[in-house]
Amino acid sequence: MNITTTEHNHITVMAIEGRLDGQHAQSAEQAFLELAGEGRTLFVLNFANMTYISSAGLRIVLVAAKKVRSLQGRLICAGMNDQVRDVFEMSGFLSILETAATAEEAVSLLQA
Repeated sequence: MNITTTEHNHITVMAIEGRLDGQHAQSAEQAFLELAGEGRTLFVLNFANMTYISSAGLRIVLVAAKKVRSLQGRLICAGMNDQVRDVFEMSGFLSILETAATAEEAVSLLQA
């Protein structure tokens, strides 16, 4: 797993590449919490290059969503491939999380 973080007008885009599973969940959670600890409140989780997400990965997404809500911010999950979207749908996450087709669309939604 590789995480790349970029900024777009106070919006933090975290691009996750590879597998978000039990082996990588802790480092992903730490990376997110460090950014949130810096006062960032607008996030896009870009899954365009993520190939797999496990239940441990889903937990990280839930932790991030709860943290952002507590900071009165917004988080959008973007760029899910069909396999990742199916996992989110089966887990019920699509009904509780904001999503966008692409990271660019998510950034536009957060700028509105």
